[in-house]
Amino acid sequence: MAKAKKQNEEIPADIKALSFEESLAELEDIVRDLEDGSGELESAIKAFERGTHLKRHCEQKLKEAEARIEKIVPGSGGKPSAEPAEFD
Repeated sequence: MAKAKKQNEEIPADIKALSFEESLAELEDIVRDLEDGSGELESAIKAFERGTHLKRHCEQKLKEAEARIEKIVPGSGGKPSAEPAEFD
């Protein structure tokens, strides 16, 4: 039940303002710092929570990008046309 609550939490506005690349870079920094394990517990928990929001933001940005990608296919009369790409 706690997992469902976390997924429904709003992504903070400062994270929403970040690009995919900025979010990913910050997330990588957080992971590196957490793996180092040299910080205090409370700051590690806050970093983990921020990392969770960053991860969700990155996933959302990727889904938006996938929705915008189209593939070119032969249309009627041999003229090229575009249709939504499918991702597995």
